[in-house]
Amino acid sequence: MAETFSRGDAQYLPIYGGTTDNNSPYDSLLRLIRSHSPTSSQLFSYLALFVSVGTFLFLLGIAVTATAIGSIVFIPLIIVSSPIWILVFVVVGGFLSVTGFLLGTLALASWSYRYYQGMHPVGSDQMDYARSRIYDTASHVKDYAREYSGYFHGRAKDAAPGA
Repeated sequence: MAETFSRGDAQYLPIYGGTTDNNSPYDSLLRLIRSHSPTSSQLFSYLALFVSVGTFLFLLGIAVTATAIGSIVFIPLIIVSSPIWILVFVVVGGFLSVTGFLLGTLALASWSYRYYQGMHPVGSDQMDYARSRIYDTASHVKDYAREYSGYFHGRAKDAAPGA
């Protein structure tokens, strides 16, 4: 029989059920469910996740639909005027490429000038560190080669004794 609680004249059953026998399968199932149930903050985060994913899927659907309708409407216009579009793309693409390369060259020249004048532009510390690491590695390789050069020369004579 279920355990009851009394408050005044009314008697109430426990909220989650429950029996006097704590080892019943029903009680163990309820304990298992309670131990794995999410907290209110987790439920709120799941709700926020579902709302945001739903919103993004809705916007994705609108974008795909607009793209499809725009393609249906504008493809005939694009096909008829394709010689003009090819010329426009070549001219605009060439202009943007030249402008981009020119700006990149000017930025590189400006940075190099400031670096060699000692003005310490952004990234000069990493440049100095990399240069010192390369120099140190090269000097270690050179020292190693000098140290073991006799070994290699001696082995070469043994490899071809008649030469």
